[in-house]
Amino acid sequence: MYPPGKDSFLLEKYIKLYVKQNSKVLDIGTGSGIQGKEALKYTKDVISSDINKECLKALKLEELKTIHSDLFSKIKGKFDLIMFNPPYLPEDVREDKEGKVALCGGKEGYEIIFRFLEQAKSHLKKDGKILLVFSSLSKKDLIENKMKELKYSFEILESEKFFFETIYLYLIQK
Repeated sequence: MYPPGKDSFLLEKYIKLYVKQNSKVLDIGTGSGIQGKEALKYTKDVISSDINKECLKALKLEELKTIHSDLFSKIKGKFDLIMFNPPYLPEDVREDKEGKVALCGGKEGYEIIFRFLEQAKSHLKKDGKILLVFSSLSKKDLIENKMKELKYSFEILESEKFFFETIYLYLIQK
């Protein structure tokens, strides 16, 4: 399980701005469940999904509804808000399998984000929004080009610079 880090906390602080009382919210790649738990403070309709069954077992004790899913493979319905703090680092051959699932977004770091963006649009309500976090190591320009190709509108809500990377939080809409 990916422990909450600076990227998680960056996303968490924006949830209250985008979750309304009756919002239907999806937390993809929930990990520790930090985003879903924060969303539950504002709405009761929150689904947390993850490809890692161990993460979901740990969340069964919480009030979160959980679904074992590889991105949207088992997700039905449309949402007002989809949150995703994906694995976004380029693959490191030295990383063990569990570490790769939690941290690596593919060989270049952006492949999972591309898959997510391709699938997400059909799960957004008419005025639905996406909060997406990723690193400069994931090739920001390529991700923005993919969003343009898929005809999303987007803006950077906030970024934080660190020693070896910058973390970005994007607001994305159809």
